[in-house]
Amino acid sequence: MLKIIKNKMEQGCKTSKYPAEPISLYKRYRGLPVINKECRDEIIQLCVGICPQDAIDPHNKTIDLGKCTFCGQCEVEGEGEFVRFSQNFELGTASRDALVTDGVLPELAEHSKQHFKKLFGRSLQLRQVSAAGCNSCEADTNVLGTPFFDLSRFGIDFVASPRHADGIHVTGPVSRNMTKALLDTYEAVPAPKVVIASGCCSISGGPFYGSDEIVGDLNSLLPVDLYIPGCPPHPMTTLHALLKYFK
Repeated sequence: MLKIIKNKMEQGCKTSKYPAEPISLYKRYRGLPVINKECRDEIIQLCVGICPQDAIDPHNKTIDLGKCTFCGQCEVEGEGEFVRFSQNFELGTASRDALVTDGVLPELAEHSKQHFKKLFGRSLQLRQVSAAGCNSCEADTNVLGTPFFDLSRFGIDFVASPRHADGIHVTGPVSRNMTKALLDTYEAVPAPKVVIASGCCSISGGPFYGSDEIVGDLNSLLPVDLYIPGCPPHPMTTLHALLKYFK
């Protein structure tokens, strides 16, 4: 016990003070894109041609964050003339259409469903469902349970049983083999319940878009309440989205 107390005094508190204090991510992090609408057409077409996700609309000069894997090739090849990725990790939205952006996202709190805040504001229990994901989204979700993020201090936890949950947090492109398991899990959650689509795979299919083996759009199966884009979403992106939507 004395050794534990000594270690605590030497190390101090390792938990982030976010959201009470702002936090800066590593310089190489790619967050909300900044789009130059005055960019030359040839640069825009170059970015469109190299985008592996067909996420760039050259006519409206927007990027679909639901498809984007944040690979950064549009920034590299276009030398930042059309797209430049900022360090803004606040990417969550309450609607699929809002993910198609020109560099500005609506304030999540303004579009959150107030009855969810009233019901789950002090305690939110989620069941994680990996629907054929590659484990990147799942790994970065698990990180939220570490001392640095300490998700449970906000009254938010991931639980083992859907019967103990207020909603499901879905990752992966939803393969045909996982569809029934996902729907059964959703049905097991008591109403009222929420559905969170996390990562570009669950939102649009991600790199697997167009495959006959996946659903590729969670909203086509279940009514999605919260979208968290990324490949994978940074833990801070998930934390911000959960706090803004439910707190």
